[in-house]
Amino acid sequence: MTSIGPGLGALGRRLLLAFVLVAVSSVLVLSGAALIGVDRGVQVAQLDDRVRIANVAAVAAADAYREAGGWDEADLTRVVATGEAASAHLAVVDAGGDTVLARGGGRTTSAQPRVAAGGGGIQNAVTVPILVDGTAVGQVQMNFGGNGGARVLGVVWSWIGVAAAVALAVAVGASWLVSRRLVRPIRAMTNTARSFTAGNRETRVAGRNPGELGELARAFNGMADSVVRSDLVRRNLTADVAHELRTPLAALQAGLEELRDGLISPTPEGLAGLHDQSLRLGRVVADLAELSAAETAGQSVHLESVDLVEIVRDESVLRESQLRAAEIQLTVNAAAPVFVRADADRLHQAVGNLLANAVRFCRPGDGVTLTVSVSEGQAVLTVADTGPGIPPDELPHIFERLWRGRAAEQIAGSGIGLALVRETVRNHGGTIEAVSPPGEGTTITVRLPAVSSSVR
Repeated sequence: MTSIGPGLGALGRRLLLAFVLVAVSSVLVLSGAALIGVDRGVQVAQLDDRVRIANVAAVAAADAYREAGGWDEADLTRVVATGEAASAHLAVVDAGGDTVLARGGGRTTSAQPRVAAGGGGIQNAVTVPILVDGTAVGQVQMNFGGNGGARVLGVVWSWIGVAAAVALAVAVGASWLVSRRLVRPIRAMTNTARSFTAGNRETRVAGRNPGELGELARAFNGMADSVVRSDLVRRNLTADVAHELRTPLAALQAGLEELRDGLISPTPEGLAGLHDQSLRLGRVVADLAELSAAETAGQSVHLESVDLVEIVRDESVLRESQLRAAEIQLTVNAAAPVFVRADADRLHQAVGNLLANAVRFCRPGDGVTLTVSVSEGQAVLTVADTGPGIPPDELPHIFERLWRGRAAEQIAGSGIGLALVRETVRNHGGTIEAVSPPGEGTTITVRLPAVSSSVR
């Protein structure tokens, strides 16, 4: 087996051997069918030709018999010429079975056709009655010998052998090329997977592969990209969590050590600062817990028919004092009820986070508009503000957890709010997207499947 198809590998050798076996079987079957068909065709054609020649000789003998009035004075020259032209043994037998004429080195005394031992089963002897005015006056017996059929089959064998050899060579060559073409991308993906497993996260399957192999290569590359992104997110998450926790922990540790060592005396202001740091720690931990719960909410949400308009209005009322303090004008465009099948508590949390995010980044005097509508069987919630907007390079990342853009460096927050909203929307079978034309504010659009108010 190792000598078949070097460089193809075990799978390639098996494929090549399978293709070769199929090719050999096909050539053998076709060759056998061709031989049998040619043999039968030659027999039929040769028999028809011999019967025709014998009939010609019988007609000539009948004419000679009629002209002479019997066999004694009959001129059988034409009969002899017909037999010599066909290179056949010729015998003319009268009605009593006596031989009138024998040419070609043999006599035939039987009125039945004979079959030669050789010649591939081709009938060699033909007997035809001699009819004069409808009466049989004798027979013409012609023996054509047994070599004609053998010669024909010999030629057929030689041509079929040449054709079979050429077909087999072409089939083996094509099988080798197909096996190589099938195995090469598989081996490339195997090597790539091994390299990826060994730690080379940049390796990918190169080249364009046909059909399902191409789809497999693209799926593998997509999987590798997803793993790389997951690793990056995990590393960034670890770094961001460490960064978010480090500052309040360091401040708490320093303040408590000063109090413990008696370097400072407890004061309401100092204790309030330490309390603020502990609250900051609590917010980060709570946000991470909420995000984790949202990511696994597919198993814990309690779905029911809820009015999205009512949820938006309730959250607007709850955020009214915060909006007023930030000098931000809120507008709600929601008239008729819009029902969705969702967990009301999680939708309240998502809408609240969207409002809080808009308030956090808007400037005094800016406006926020909440709009609820129905479009193509979906409930659509848009949160549009007139704030400074989001830079184009940061816009694709705003729904990533712990992502904080350049504008957020001076603003309190853990960077988890929008990631939490995204997970909540996904768990309810919806989509979320954000657009932010330069200098024109930001619009976040949430789409959820709308339902009838009667659905519970």
